[in-house]
Amino acid sequence: MNLNITGHHIEVTEAIRGYTAEKLDRVIRHFDNVTSVNVILSVNKLNQRAEATVHVRGKDIHVESVDTDLYAAIDTLADKLDRQVQKYKQKSTEHNHDSHKFAVER
Repeated sequence: MNLNITGHHIEVTEAIRGYTAEKLDRVIRHFDNVTSVNVILSVNKLNQRAEATVHVRGKDIHVESVDTDLYAAIDTLADKLDRQVQKYKQKSTEHNHDSHKFAVER
């Protein structure tokens, strides 16, 4: 898996990079087919924004979060991303079971 963390109007320190990688590692453990993750951290006056795009086989999942604290924005981003990845994984496994079930009934 390729993890790319960039910052707009913010310097991405090792602490921020490590915190982001730790939070996203929890999400990536759920799903093996992740090829790359792009994270953009940005500051706009009082709002801290965290955006992530996860490239999985067949789909790109994009999530963004805005908060007054950057670490809170990263936490919310990880939670949203976790839900989206689990939803995608569940849909893909249900789809495979349905086609197998249909083929067996014929």
